[in-house]
Amino acid sequence: MKVNLTKKFAAFSEHWRPKIVGELNGQEVKLAKFKGEFVWHRHEEADEMFLVWRGQMRVEFRDRAVELNAGEFLVVPRGVEHRTVAEEEAEVVLFEPAATRNTGNVEDDRLTAPAGVRV
Repeated sequence: MKVNLTKKFAAFSEHWRPKIVGELNGQEVKLAKFKGEFVWHRHEEADEMFLVWRGQMRVEFRDRAVELNAGEFLVVPRGVEHRTVAEEEAEVVLFEPAATRNTGNVEDDRLTAPAGVRV
């Protein structure tokens, strides 16, 4: 199935709540818009990949931060505590196992996304 990322990103405006746009081999391809600071969290059972489609963001770890620009990606290994930050809105493609909760080991009323939302 062909997916136009520009059109898919234009279909929603909320921040921090990933939308599923594809599936392969038990993985989901998700789109999210980031702005501000996310919660510190970790994913015990899954690596997480962040690919910046548009804008800039950083992934913060307790001992360092990694800046990402459009066209760059980073894989956060399972079990590693991190948070994402975007000073201005960034559009990000995520790759992770199906049904992975965006807030990992943390439940947050404002940021935990409902599972299985598609765009």
